[in-house]
Amino acid sequence: MSMIRDLRAVVRPSRVSLRKDTGAYDTTRDPATPSAVVDCAVYRNGARVESSKPLTPHEAMRQVRRDGGFVWIGLHEPTEAEFSGIAGEFGLHPLAVEDAVQAHQRPKLERYDDSLFTVFKTIHYVEHDELTANSEIVEAGEVMCFTGRDFFITVRHGGQGSLRALRHRLQDDPELLAKGPSAVLHAIADHVVDGYVAVADAVQDDIDEVETEVFSPGRKGTPRGTDAGRIYQLKREVLEFKRAVSPLLRPMQLLSERPMRLIDPDIQKYFRDVADHLARVQEQVIGFDELLNSILQANLAQASVAQNEDMRKITSWAAIIAVPTMVCGVYGMNFKHMPELGWKYGYPMVMTITVALCLGIHRTLKRNGWL
Repeated sequence: MSMIRDLRAVVRPSRVSLRKDTGAYDTTRDPATPSAVVDCAVYRNGARVESSKPLTPHEAMRQVRRDGGFVWIGLHEPTEAEFSGIAGEFGLHPLAVEDAVQAHQRPKLERYDDSLFTVFKTIHYVEHDELTANSEIVEAGEVMCFTGRDFFITVRHGGQGSLRALRHRLQDDPELLAKGPSAVLHAIADHVVDGYVAVADAVQDDIDEVETEVFSPGRKGTPRGTDAGRIYQLKREVLEFKRAVSPLLRPMQLLSERPMRLIDPDIQKYFRDVADHLARVQEQVIGFDELLNSILQANLAQASVAQNEDMRKITSWAAIIAVPTMVCGVYGMNFKHMPELGWKYGYPMVMTITVALCLGIHRTLKRNGWL
């Protein structure tokens, strides 16, 4: 909340000093630490305006206001003080600025006066040799976008989701980039959703692998099952994927269907394609969740069946062993008048009957599938 008060006071000079003569921002970051500004450039008529030295946000915005075009500023995990100067320069809303600095936001689209604030969650698939109960399958990051009439600001959190390659691709398409900041917003949305599609395909392979293990034949043709911890971990990772995809569907529908002053009508048509791809990914993720529920239930059912099978075998052998136990118990009672004790063939007869009974019980139980 302190940051909101600072921004509402139009950035206290004691914390951030904006020197309009040089365009430099005096922030609290350690000089030895790299700046949060990854790139800052002015674009005019679809082309990047070359500069002999790196531009500061103030210098870039001054050029735009003088000669037209728009400025695109990319930041990576800025501190509160670093972003306060930029927020004051571009008149960003304090609530949106607070969300951008603190991160861990839900995907959303919000309109503040003359700017749009969009939050995307980027998803990166983590390669692994073997799926375990502790495997990290997806890694999440965030990209916050401020879209204005003559500026576009991205704030990225997390080690994944670099936009450098995307910026270069857009610079190679001046006709699209000439549409202004809304073209950049569409490109980032399309880039994020394309990442979802690739991750969904990779997660599908992991689910297929687990499903095959659960239902593949084990001993005597019965399903061998798999570790329930692996299924549960995969389900948790799919849930994180779902948290990135599902909330974004409504913002993409708004961008594709509702006329907005800051979105070029020609660009708005392209958002429909992004929304369509996102809807298909959402259906896949929901299907993953339901399929993993079924696989987990099937695995638990197989474990229960395996336990019942083991108990039947133990009970069967106990029934077989009960015959000699009973016979030995009878002849171990030490009665004096037991005719078989004095008979010459008493011992062979008792052993023969005992073995015959055991074999008969074993054959009966095996025929009934208990052994």
